[in-house]
Amino acid sequence: MRGRSDVLEPAILGLLHESPMHGYELRKRLNLLLGSFRALSYGSLYPCLKSLVVRGWITGDESPTVPPHALTGRRARIVYTLTAAGTEHFRQILASSGPAAWEDENFDVRFAFFGQTDVETRLRILEGRRSRLTERLETIRQSYHRTRERMDEYTLELQRHGLEQVEREVRWLDGLIDNERGVRPARPTGTDRPVDVDTAEGARRPGSELKERG
Repeated sequence: MRGRSDVLEPAILGLLHESPMHGYELRKRLNLLLGSFRALSYGSLYPCLKSLVVRGWITGDESPTVPPHALTGRRARIVYTLTAAGTEHFRQILASSGPAAWEDENFDVRFAFFGQTDVETRLRILEGRRSRLTERLETIRQSYHRTRERMDEYTLELQRHGLEQVEREVRWLDGLIDNERGVRPARPTGTDRPVDVDTAEGARRPGSELKERG
């Protein structure tokens, strides 16, 4: 549960840094920010909001725009606002650039607030993320070539897909890092195409054997 909070807390503080919001609006914005694959339930959001209130980083007050007589039989909407302490804590988050900032769970949230992050910190996070993915890419490649003879064609294709995903993100990070540094290298023709790890070895694409058998 703490891992989810580590992602939710900076995301909530960042959104409230833009403007006060009620819980329903926060949930919609968080789903857009974090992606549908990490869709949030109210059961995840409200305990986190309560914790932030207890720590004094946000306040929750009934919406002044809803007339009291309109609340009969309905729950009042609570509008959450960032406090001065919450603003300071969010600034500390933006200034941090350690390994947690470029891990899978946190990188998307930190990147979403790059517009409020200084250049040096952005570069450290991007370079850290690239270094981590480069290590992962080498591990995947070694595993791919070591175990490919023992895998069926669909498992092999799944590994190829994962490999190409990491390759694409590394190229994306390279472009972002160059942009932050003010570097604009000429793009050779065909660099957008993922590296085909099977080309040199002449391996078959998954599905080819099925066509031949048919």
